[in-house]
Amino acid sequence: MLIVGAGPTGLFAAYYAGFRDLSTAVVDSLPEPGGQVTAMYPEKMIFDVAGFPAIRGRDLVAALVEQAAQWKPTYLLGRKASTLSPNGDGFTVSLGDGTEVHAGAILITAGIGEFTPRPLPAGDGWLGRGMVHFVPELDIYRDKHVVVVGGGDSAFDWALALHPIAASVKLVHRRAKFRAHPPTVRAVEELGVPIITDAEVTALRGEPTVQECDIRVKGSDPVTHQADVVVAALGFTADLGPLETWGFKLSHRAIEVDSTGKTAVDRVYAAGDVAQYPGKVKLIATGFGEAATAVNNIAVALNPEAHLFPGHSSNDG
Repeated sequence: MLIVGAGPTGLFAAYYAGFRDLSTAVVDSLPEPGGQVTAMYPEKMIFDVAGFPAIRGRDLVAALVEQAAQWKPTYLLGRKASTLSPNGDGFTVSLGDGTEVHAGAILITAGIGEFTPRPLPAGDGWLGRGMVHFVPELDIYRDKHVVVVGGGDSAFDWALALHPIAASVKLVHRRAKFRAHPPTVRAVEELGVPIITDAEVTALRGEPTVQECDIRVKGSDPVTHQADVVVAALGFTADLGPLETWGFKLSHRAIEVDSTGKTAVDRVYAAGDVAQYPGKVKLIATGFGEAATAVNNIAVALNPEAHLFPGHSSNDG
């Protein structure tokens, strides 16, 4: 079985496929497992994973990788799944680097697809020189002066997380209203983090990395602020890329599936945020259940003599 997408849903599917005695390969365009969690909020606490009152994003991914490791899945990371071709009783999937994967069935767990951060106009040429879109590790910004740009959940999450360790944190947003959850906004305000609204970052300066930036409030001249780091948390665009050409029925940039996770293409299933059906709720917890359902149905599709219900893992020791 080939799993396309190494986020939490794909990683749990890799474990469950092994539990069903299926050999498994996992492909993802990102260089590390974990999907959006690893790329966008590895340090953020997640509160809605069953059995964990709270768990840090990177710790959840590490635990899922460890759980799947007992079945030795093959990881093909940093490679995009490009084309799908029928091949006898299965498929050949060509990856962007020319690798071909032969699989009896496929499970798509691609989340929102390939995502691209929205650019900061003043940040052209500064990526990797003090400007970032995501914060992979909080501690590298200890004692730094940080300017966070954006008004959504990510921007306020980073401001909240960086405040205890950074020398200073400022948040800049081009509007007076925020898209972030009100409790998170209140938490940042209560910490005394300066929030500059109706404003934009107009210039970055420094050599070889950022040392200061200009912030202009609407109707005023730009003011220079100290900045060792500028976090451009402006959201992202996402699309399914080549998966859109694989013959699926698509709805709102997601793949339509039935109650088993099956798509319009025989022996190709989908689970997690990429899957769509009436009443769908996009949560990590939902994806875990969908992965188990899809894998069990794939096991039967590959071997009609197999039982749909595999029994309880606690009976296997």
